[in-house]
Amino acid sequence: MSYQIALSFEDGVTRFVTANANETVADAAYKSRINIPFDCRDGACGTCKAFCESGKYDGGDYIDEALTEDEAEKGFCLPCQMVPETDLVLQIAGTSEMAKVGATTSEATVKELSWFADNTAALTLTVENRGDLKFLPGQYMNFAVPGTEAVRSYSFSSGPSADELRFLIRTAPDGAMTTYLKERAAVGDVLPLTGPMGSFFLRDIKRPALMLAGGTGIAPLLSMLDKIANDLEEAPAYPVHLVYGVTFDKDLVELDKLQQYAEAIESFTFDYCVTDPESSAPNKGYVTQYIAAGQLNDGDVDVYLCGPPAMVDAVRKYWDAQGITPANFYYERFAVGSTAAAPVLAGAPA
Repeated sequence: MSYQIALSFEDGVTRFVTANANETVADAAYKSRINIPFDCRDGACGTCKAFCESGKYDGGDYIDEALTEDEAEKGFCLPCQMVPETDLVLQIAGTSEMAKVGATTSEATVKELSWFADNTAALTLTVENRGDLKFLPGQYMNFAVPGTEAVRSYSFSSGPSADELRFLIRTAPDGAMTTYLKERAAVGDVLPLTGPMGSFFLRDIKRPALMLAGGTGIAPLLSMLDKIANDLEEAPAYPVHLVYGVTFDKDLVELDKLQQYAEAIESFTFDYCVTDPESSAPNKGYVTQYIAAGQLNDGDVDVYLCGPPAMVDAVRKYWDAQGITPANFYYERFAVGSTAAAPVLAGAPA
């Protein structure tokens, strides 16, 4: 028996290691030449203290000065002592540089390029040794744009177990990636990728979840839903609701996929809305108009939000106006500009 351990560093880099039965996380990391900070290795100093985002483990033996009972109840742990009982996701206190490890690089091949509209593309890539490229649902990769010095960042819209990698790309006037996709891209092109990156990813579902997306911000949420759909033996006991908003009808993408997830995941529902008053969509307006009171669950809710900065700010103001603070608020902002196709900026819990 072995378990996959995702080590998420403060600079957004995530690395995966494999822990064998009865092997501590620190030993598994050391075996993979990842230097988690520690001094004692005996559960006495607390130097390696981390936070467990997902999974179950045996915390091991340690003294209270290294990890208090209150900290342990909140999810803090000591990698030098903990032994995984399931796959884990850990937040490591430090950067990947400190751990003497960087983001991994891969070469991906363009399998398919299709267009939902003139401003939104779906890019499907394949990689050799697909099993070696691991990521958490919601994370992104950095793309080196062929023929340029530019680097752009895009979230996976495919799930971690999918054979192929899929990304949604919103184009921008004179953007480096836009120019490549519309003028030069061809099946068989090789794209250098670096990652995975980002702290916006699906956590264990321990309470109702509310997902909010704007535009191509639907991509990382699709990846999360794919993960949930493929873990049906562990289907969430709590409701998961998504509200998806765009500006114009042509900006709506992957509605058929959302419907497939709604049919596959008993606890999942979704709505969508379009800002344009001339839209043919049944719901017009903004995402916050279609959040039902029950979905707030008096604040006992995990919120996942991905959209442009203005949308993120509007949602934060919405919570303030409701007088509710979500149990967890994970968000990711993205921007589209003349010099960047869709760089995704890592968000954090609030």
